[in-house]
Amino acid sequence: MVKETFTRLEADPAAAMSYFYGRLFVARPELRALFPPAMGAVHERFFRALTRIVWSQDNPDDLADHLRRLGRGHRKHGVLPEHYPAVEGALLATLRTFAADVWTVEAENAWTTAYRSAAAIMIEAAERDAADAPPWWTAEITGHDRRAADLAVLTLRPDRPLPFRPGQHVPAQTPRWPRVWRSYWIANAPRSDGALRLHVRARPAGWVSGALVRHAAPGDTVLLGPAAGTMTLRTEPGRGLLLIGGGTGLAPMKAIAEQAASLGPDRDVHLIVGARTERDLYDLAELRLLESACPRVRVVPILSRPVEQGRDVPHGRLPDVLPGFLADLPGWQDRDAYVAGPPPFVRGTVTALQQQGMPLGHIHHDLLTDEE
Repeated sequence: MVKETFTRLEADPAAAMSYFYGRLFVARPELRALFPPAMGAVHERFFRALTRIVWSQDNPDDLADHLRRLGRGHRKHGVLPEHYPAVEGALLATLRTFAADVWTVEAENAWTTAYRSAAAIMIEAAERDAADAPPWWTAEITGHDRRAADLAVLTLRPDRPLPFRPGQHVPAQTPRWPRVWRSYWIANAPRSDGALRLHVRARPAGWVSGALVRHAAPGDTVLLGPAAGTMTLRTEPGRGLLLIGGGTGLAPMKAIAEQAASLGPDRDVHLIVGARTERDLYDLAELRLLESACPRVRVVPILSRPVEQGRDVPHGRLPDVLPGFLADLPGWQDRDAYVAGPPPFVRGTVTALQQQGMPLGHIHHDLLTDEE
């Protein structure tokens, strides 16, 4: 019943979310202050979260893990346990309206049970997290390296230790746009000084990314939320790695490469960097330093556009070039592959790896769905 009624919302998500937030703010006007001025992205993220909750009902363990992450992440928005009943009321009102043709007492009971179960998991996770960590960290920008007109590498120093694992990402908020959060990959393994590096590309009409690239400077501060993401190193110490990063998806691959190199000298690490042109290889100098310091790390740039004649750089669409590269990599099927980048890049690369015979259980990726 939950799935059947939800299909009515899927028929017109924009209208359903506009109605939902309208009902929520009429019932609790003070909650509007928790949200940014523009609500379009909020509508999309809430509907994606709701979709995952509905279609994960058959996988309770995965759903519970997801809900715990949501509960912990909601702390940075100022969400409190007493806000959940108002959301329940607005959600049920939305379902009654948009699923009127299939709405029954049984459907309302099913949704009420499902929502309250989800809310209880989220609230418990948030309360547990509050005992050990703040809802956000204040971080000073100690380095701002403009690598291109639309790209910068930021070095941040949080005011207290911010725990994370290589391959994870953190949400960031700038003073220029309060209550607007965007997530960015962390580009380094944990360091003794607690510093984090972020690779940020300014997106068209990107509020946070534009502010971080074009207006931020050393000495400025930003807010950081808790680290999240499941694309972390989890394999046997001696198992080889195939790391593939496109665009700023290079950041988590670089962090994982640093971690793998520090854990032992016996692990082969091949880091493939996908870019359009040589000018887009914005971090190649630092990658070469990592390669020279760690003999088992090899960095391979692959460009999607043709290179100058005489240049020994593979070029072409990465999914098309990948088979030839793998043919020259002994035992690649036994490696673990990690992939990060824009969603089309990730999907194409994962598909290419599967078509070449790599088991799906050896392929790890984690899309940033709320990235600008």
